[in-house]
Amino acid sequence: MTRDPRALMACAVLAGSYPLLVIAALWPLPWLFLVVCALSYAAEIAARRRARRVIDLLSRVRLGVTLRFMMRETAAILLVARTAGTDSPWFTLLVLGLFTLHGARALQTWLAITYSRVLNQLPVLTRNIDGVVRLPPPPSAILVDHGSMRMLHLDMLPVGGAALGAVLGTGHQGAAGAVVAVGLGAAGAVGLLPHLRRIQPLKNRRGMLKAVNRRLTRYRPEVILYFSGPNDSAYQVTMWLRPLERIDRRAVVVLRERNMLRLLGETSLPVVCIPSAADLMSFGALDSARVCLYPSNVGKNIHMLRIRGMRSVFVGHGDSDKEASFNPFTKVYDEVWVAGQAGRDRYLRARVGVCDEDIHEVGRPQLTGVHTTGPGLPYRTVLYAPTWEGWTDDLFHTSIITMGPSIVRALLAHSPALRVIYKPHPLTGYRNLAARRAHEEILTILEEAELSRSIARHPAGAVRTDPIGHRAVTGSEPHLYDCFNQADLMVADISSVVADFIASGKPYVVTNVAGLPERAFRERYPSTEAGYLLTRDLGELPAVLAALEQDGEDVLAATRRKLKTYLLGPDPDAMARFNDAVNAAYGRAARGADMAGTGVAAARGEG
Repeated sequence: MTRDPRALMACAVLAGSYPLLVIAALWPLPWLFLVVCALSYAAEIAARRRARRVIDLLSRVRLGVTLRFMMRETAAILLVARTAGTDSPWFTLLVLGLFTLHGARALQTWLAITYSRVLNQLPVLTRNIDGVVRLPPPPSAILVDHGSMRMLHLDMLPVGGAALGAVLGTGHQGAAGAVVAVGLGAAGAVGLLPHLRRIQPLKNRRGMLKAVNRRLTRYRPEVILYFSGPNDSAYQVTMWLRPLERIDRRAVVVLRERNMLRLLGETSLPVVCIPSAADLMSFGALDSARVCLYPSNVGKNIHMLRIRGMRSVFVGHGDSDKEASFNPFTKVYDEVWVAGQAGRDRYLRARVGVCDEDIHEVGRPQLTGVHTTGPGLPYRTVLYAPTWEGWTDDLFHTSIITMGPSIVRALLAHSPALRVIYKPHPLTGYRNLAARRAHEEILTILEEAELSRSIARHPAGAVRTDPIGHRAVTGSEPHLYDCFNQADLMVADISSVVADFIASGKPYVVTNVAGLPERAFRERYPSTEAGYLLTRDLGELPAVLAALEQDGEDVLAATRRKLKTYLLGPDPDAMARFNDAVNAAYGRAARGADMAGTGVAAARGEG
């Protein structure tokens, strides 16, 4: 379930706290109750953060979070009954207060759910489209964030107060805590009322769709960037924002998931999110567009593909030798755009139904800012950028499980010292728990390396002058291409990262996870032709790192220059090539629309 010692300890403390609370209440042992109570709440918080699978399992066996909190409350009632007596007014007030607290929390939760439901049922959301869908400022997260269970923790006041009152022999603290908790719960409910009133206009679905449609119709979009996918895939659409901002045609971004609007990178393009397929297909503002670009193969693409009059173009989110770069589904599009000749050859070899005349080489406009030199530091920097485990074992190219921790340790042990940047794929650990554990192990290795380096080189009282610092980049910033510019060498798996890094002209290492013979490996994965190969025992790594220390070009430099043209196309501005490709596709779509219109008119004339 989990191997994190701290997570296991939190779960053990949480499970063991309940019988101890009952024993301490019935005995009674107020001091023990107070200590165990504090540990129980702390373990609850820690377990939710570090052992979510265990918490989910408890919910499935009817030991959900609400029941666990009520068990602590029941133990507190037993403690007051045993110490102050059931005839005590403090006992009565505590019981009434806890019942009232649950009522206040239920009301607040109902209002929060109502607020969230309205927002989650909005027919359209926008960005950079002024004058429509004005969302009022949201309430505080503590009022609507059910995942944190913050409102549940209000019972710490009466439960903790009851324990303290039993220790002091006074008894009123529990009742006082209940009164305060009820007041805070009621305040949370009242605090949501103005927000519910402000979002009432958003319930007018038809009016909102008309307003956005009217505004976007004035813009008259010519090119659509269409995307659907899970939260972790936002990078796939974000990489195309900057190139589309620079084309001649008016572009709009169309999303399908509400969360994606928040996760999408910064852009000046108008963005519209339409979750409903019916609303999307009847959204007239998109009728002026003639080209639709698709960065990913997902089921919801069919909703846009069904709209007539647009030329569908699959642009993908990276060229690589992985099977995802020649998916048979790709044949549904009118055109397939690849970076260079390698992409064309990949589809032809795979024979997945994509015709050669439908493939267009457009370059990789995202790589314009990739530098061809290293950072120029007095030490070398190595970027380790493994891919993820893939949707199936057939797509399993990641080195992170079998080689990842060993690679990082070997780089850290190298002399002279290297700087290590670890940039995993955003979906690492999404499907395979072993990949997630290996990822966490690498993070721990880097943390320990930084700590030991700091202690060894900068003892107490010393002035820190050493700039070397390892880094794990697990968020969207800095971008992968920024990591390229900070690296002298990259270690990666079979993925689009390899093809993109070749734009830098710097040396790279590719992991041979499957242990294929070198000749077979390079024939199967052409992007490795100019890279050093690394097998599971890492036997090749010392020689590669040693070559990195030499002045001048390494033995594969000329091969990299040749391969760069094959993978990414000729050196002239890729952005210009991409812009020309968009204009050409628009022209083809316009001619097709004119021919279709002529045919319809002729048919009507014949009638």
